[in-house]
Amino acid sequence: MGVPAVTTTGEGGSPRSPEAKLGMQVEDLWDVQEPQLSPTEKLNACFESVPVSAFPPAPENQVIEIRSDTSLAEAVKILAQHRILGAPVVDVDAPEDASWIDRYIGIVEFAGIVVWILHQSEPSSPRTPTSPSSATAMAAAANGLKGLDLAGLDFVSDFAAATSGSFFEALTSSEFYKNTQVRDISGSFRWAPFLALQSSNSFLTMLLLLSKYKMKSVPVVDLGDGKIDNIITQSAVIHMLAECAGLQWFESWGKKKLSELGLPMMTANCIVKVYEDEPVLQAFKLMRKKRVGGVPVIENGGSKAVGNISLRDVQFLLTAPEIYHDYRSITAKNFLTAVESYLEKHQEVYPMLSTMVTCKRDDTIKDLILMLDSKKIHRVYVVDDDGNLEGVITLRDIISRLVHEPRGYFGDFFDGVLPLPQNSRV
Repeated sequence: MGVPAVTTTGEGGSPRSPEAKLGMQVEDLWDVQEPQLSPTEKLNACFESVPVSAFPPAPENQVIEIRSDTSLAEAVKILAQHRILGAPVVDVDAPEDASWIDRYIGIVEFAGIVVWILHQSEPSSPRTPTSPSSATAMAAAANGLKGLDLAGLDFVSDFAAATSGSFFEALTSSEFYKNTQVRDISGSFRWAPFLALQSSNSFLTMLLLLSKYKMKSVPVVDLGDGKIDNIITQSAVIHMLAECAGLQWFESWGKKKLSELGLPMMTANCIVKVYEDEPVLQAFKLMRKKRVGGVPVIENGGSKAVGNISLRDVQFLLTAPEIYHDYRSITAKNFLTAVESYLEKHQEVYPMLSTMVTCKRDDTIKDLILMLDSKKIHRVYVVDDDGNLEGVITLRDIISRLVHEPRGYFGDFFDGVLPLPQNSRV
């Protein structure tokens, strides 16, 4: 896996990017750490000394927010357009001077939208299997339904029926889908509203939340105006690390092989996967059940991956259902083929569907970071010399190998964090 040479400075010796400037700040801290400290202890000390307010803001200094009365259809379009996995939901009924806890009702994610779709496809009681045409009729009959509790819905009574293209065409054209609002699926939100940082919290706290504590993104709130100043994602951290290539602190860690760092953490026998002839909804169902962000699609009767499906790919079931019109059953393989054709037709660039991105155990962590950042993907599969799966490495895995949690570090940090909603299904 070859990677280009990288420098952190531009013309005149100035940092080439805000992320590189931040890396140079860490470099200055690195140089003054006690010599007896191990490299990991040095990094911990450096990141503990940098406040999250130093992290570069979101692109164009814009935090994408979604109103609670936004339709689910429009929310999907917003997430897809901005290529983000989730966005904070602003309560339209909150007063102007509301605190951030009262201003936001949570974060809507593709993970929650997957839950909603699966709920439409799951039976509420045993009955005779429904044919695809019956499913279409039932979905059409749901037109005009508004404000219903999701727990009381029953679009189809047979999971297989919901894997046909007609199901998604009927679902997305129904008034029910168009009128379901983001706040109506708040039971799928992970936090109520969410766990947030203040600008004075440290980088180390943020990195631990994004790794050990499995958060995909961390909002940074301004307590003064009760609004979100920035949202730091796992991808943004990986991009920052890529921009730090060439700095001593990064190179001392980045030169290590994946196997030296205990990667991959998830080995082949533990990988959640689907086979190419299984319904694509099975892939999303597994992601929901196992709480993973993506699954490889495995060739029938083999151990080689032919593609990858991630949570954000659910957008293709909702924004372009017509591409599956001729499929009686949307299998994982059909899904990959249809989406690839759709992207080619519209000349769109979209990361990692049918093209697998892989690495080897003897690649370095620096190589992997530069590749993940350049391809804008969230996971890479580890293969042997014959192309057989040996494991998977996610952004969270990489960040978890950068820092460690000191004993008693968080103290009472999590006290008072609002629990998951009682009707949460994620």
